[in-house]
Amino acid sequence: MRLFEHESKRIFKDSGIPVPNGLPIKCLDDLPSTVEKIGLPVAVKAQLPVGGRAKARGIRFANTLEEALSETRSLIDEMIGGHRVKSVLIEEKIVARDEYYLGITIDQLSGVPILMFSTRGGVDVNEIAKENPEILISRKTNISRGLFQFEVLDFCRSLGLKGPLLPKVSRILHKLYEVFVRCDAVLAEINPLLITDEGEPCAVDAALDIDDNALFRHPDLELDLEMRFQDEIRIDAARSGLSYVRLDGDIGVIGSGAGLTMATADLVKDFGGRPANFLETGGGITEDLMERAVELVLRDQRIRALFINLYGGINPMPSAARGIVRALEKLTPRIPILVKLVGNQQEEAWGILERAGVPVVRDIQTEKAVAKLMNLYEEYMCASL
Repeated sequence: MRLFEHESKRIFKDSGIPVPNGLPIKCLDDLPSTVEKIGLPVAVKAQLPVGGRAKARGIRFANTLEEALSETRSLIDEMIGGHRVKSVLIEEKIVARDEYYLGITIDQLSGVPILMFSTRGGVDVNEIAKENPEILISRKTNISRGLFQFEVLDFCRSLGLKGPLLPKVSRILHKLYEVFVRCDAVLAEINPLLITDEGEPCAVDAALDIDDNALFRHPDLELDLEMRFQDEIRIDAARSGLSYVRLDGDIGVIGSGAGLTMATADLVKDFGGRPANFLETGGGITEDLMERAVELVLRDQRIRALFINLYGGINPMPSAARGIVRALEKLTPRIPILVKLVGNQQEEAWGILERAGVPVVRDIQTEKAVAKLMNLYEEYMCASL
């Protein structure tokens, strides 16, 4: 889950990373008092869970209160990157002589954190790095051993950083790594890290993307889900620890694991159907979680059929089956519902579902299950005419 910039900066500031003074607001009425606290000139920054705001004019600057009001008014409720702007960050404008880039992410091949540093930052850092790869250096780390301050110092020195800036910037990169590990992040980024005329670094932008599966470990973050998602079902799914994405079809899809769920949605399309959603349960299926997953998908009034595709490795499939039955007994839906379930204690799970009258496919091939689902769907649609 990508945090809003003001959320990331709160974490950065608490960790000792210097950030500009700023406050988020949701309405124009709060702007005058906020500008008074921050002081002019200010940056007006759309708060979105995506990157690329600057190129989409999601970041504006104002020298007067009138300009700040005008820029805020034009940003609130604007659509940027497929997201509606619900709040803006009012922040002091920092004048700088240099821009650096600091980042940490997961290396896709080795699965370990990788540090990145460049003495060229800003919105075009990716294009600059492609044209001049020597300006961006990276280093893999051993998360079990940890990362020492002297290692980061040598890392920054290798790109030519020296003088008073060397310890200041390397200290910030080391603290960024500590945030990355502590927050179970998949991305922690400062772009740009501005260097003021006085030679002081300041993180004027902050990106922190936390592993969705680790969110339950961080209730202290107090993330505002209603500001983050516009879909009420997605908000409730996130609160339940479920990954949900609304699609444009009418066939509900629930799967255990992202890969299986994506493949299932693709097969529904291959057989002529249109998935209404992507919902995956994650790795810890329980009776309550499965019940909640079914309830969430069936809340969508567009649903004309539901396909549940589960594979139990370590997850006990009888618990999943009982959760499905509980949800269906509570909601009594009149649409076709089909469950394909294999794996851990599958025979017991099949019996639970079949005794409750829930159609089950015992075949391991999802294609056969989807073909049966589409037959049920077509019969249901014809009967509804």
